[in-house]
Amino acid sequence: MILRSPSKRDAILILVGALCTHLFTVLAPLAPQAIVISHSLKGQVFLEHPIPYDQVQKGLPGIDIVDEDEGFSEEDTSSSEPPAVFLETMLVEHVPGWTIFRDIYMFNGTLLVVSSSPSSFPEIRYMTSTGLAADVTPANIAAREPTLWNMDFLSPEEAAQRWGATAEDRRIISVEGNTLLFNDPPQFLAHYYHFCAELLLGTWSFWTGAAYPNPPPPIHRAIFPHSSAAEWRDYPGFNSYFLRAAFPSLTVEVDIDWQDRVVATAESDIDRAWHFPYLLLADRSAAFRGRLCGSTNQRTASEAVDGLIALSKLDVNGLWWRPIRAAVWHFAGATIPGVKGGEHLDEEYEETDKFTITYISRQGRRRSLIPEDHDRLVTELEALVARKNDAKGKEWVLNVVKAETLTKDEQVRLASKTNVLLGVHGNGLSHLILMPRTRFSAVIEIFYPGGFSHDYEWTVRALGMKHFRHMERYENTPNVHYPRGFQGSSIPVHGPRPYLSYDIITWTIGWDLSRSLCFRISAALEFFGDGNS
Repeated sequence: MILRSPSKRDAILILVGALCTHLFTVLAPLAPQAIVISHSLKGQVFLEHPIPYDQVQKGLPGIDIVDEDEGFSEEDTSSSEPPAVFLETMLVEHVPGWTIFRDIYMFNGTLLVVSSSPSSFPEIRYMTSTGLAADVTPANIAAREPTLWNMDFLSPEEAAQRWGATAEDRRIISVEGNTLLFNDPPQFLAHYYHFCAELLLGTWSFWTGAAYPNPPPPIHRAIFPHSSAAEWRDYPGFNSYFLRAAFPSLTVEVDIDWQDRVVATAESDIDRAWHFPYLLLADRSAAFRGRLCGSTNQRTASEAVDGLIALSKLDVNGLWWRPIRAAVWHFAGATIPGVKGGEHLDEEYEETDKFTITYISRQGRRRSLIPEDHDRLVTELEALVARKNDAKGKEWVLNVVKAETLTKDEQVRLASKTNVLLGVHGNGLSHLILMPRTRFSAVIEIFYPGGFSHDYEWTVRALGMKHFRHMERYENTPNVHYPRGFQGSSIPVHGPRPYLSYDIITWTIGWDLSRSLCFRISAALEFFGDGNS
């Protein structure tokens, strides 16, 4: 193609077009690309309105600055004066492994606490770690202990010397919004239970309790500094599904994004730092240094949940989890039990139209029942449901499912209707976090005889439901144990002395303890139905 030289007419049209573009951009500027946080909402906690560092430093009129002793408070004081020396880091809430900071800084990957009183903060080892994958060897335990590369303290004078002595000269870049920093290795992230039923459940409980008595403010981003985009996702895809359903506006940053922030401060001819107005730091290794997680139940979320319950900042029945669970139900198109006109009919309990038992079968997979025992269990459950429906009370429903054959939406909708969840110890029981809390909600977990793990037992109780175990009889919660056969495909539902938990035995006094577990599960469910039909 031969190009001709532009004519005078062409030149005039180009000039007119450029002039119109200039006028349009001046009269109608483009929307800002940064996160815009509204200050017009009333009755919200201060945590919802994190302020960019430059605005705080300039002391703009109308910007609320929380007094150092107030934490999350609606009754904030206003100031038009910049901080005398430097905006100091404040501790909003802390339990081992879970810490919320106000005004914390990051330089070269190191979290920097600016404070004139470092001794007022917990030991660093209870807040963070090196983020390495965990095993139980002494060398690895030592390697996960934090160093000054992970977290350090600066005095306000030192911070001013590094990043600028005056408000106008300070080289502080504010990361607007509320941030979650998950300092965990990929080792436990790519697992539905550990990600959703432990990390996210612990995060929401801690975030909610820290804001008490006000509603929890929004969360704007989650950062996984040690994980790639693929490594925090589980194989079935429930991690990303759950996260997007519960937090649809959340921005996710992974290791390469964190490295971008590190490089922006480290590889520069000027000294500058990132500023996080509010940051929740979650660290698995630090949680295991706590009494509850490390010595009692090995659940990192326990430090957050039980810790804030002890401070009277969290409901003991798990009602704080309802907003997250309801968001996932809504995403999946589930009908929310016990809700009418957007309001819960009962503040403490929900109600379902039918009494639903869901048995999650693991047959054909690792950790499954002896085939004949599985068949007998299903037969007993079918007979029970038929018997209850003959009584003409509330309709009973039995679902025998393999989770992998259902879509994610179908699995969520099924969990939202389930009163009793039954199955061999395994990832499918993680759906308990999506069950309604009715008066008879329970999880029955089948272990290989002599085996036990706290995973689902603690989580069920944290959400205000009941948990029953199949194992040899015990009076107290047994120690964690993985005997030979625990992971196998020959788990019996009867054995030399099979029992459900001591609790359920005392509830159903009078049955024949020599009969099979199939019968006892059936009898236990008969008891549930007597009060629910």
